[in-house]
Amino acid sequence: GALRGYKDINLQAMKVLAPGGTLFTASCSHHLSRGLFFEMLQEAVGDSGRRFALRAFTGQPVDHPEIIGIPETGYLKGAVLESMD
Repeated sequence: GALRGYKDINLQAMKVLAPGGTLFTASCSHHLSRGLFFEMLQEAVGDSGRRFALRAFTGQPVDHPEIIGIPETGYLKGAVLESMD
């Protein structure tokens, strides 16, 4: 359900974003991996009927290190998307 919610909110933002606009989206759930987060964004872009460029994929700052072997510490992820229409 959470993945569907992330997709829905991003899809709605993509639909109303001004042409040439920039969208920053993020998740702080460790249950949503970077891969799933990116797949969700790809699906939302596809459903939006618009073109977006990925300008940056962000992670945690240096003061919030992700500890190898402790997946719960890798919870922050984000993306900067630019509307190409």
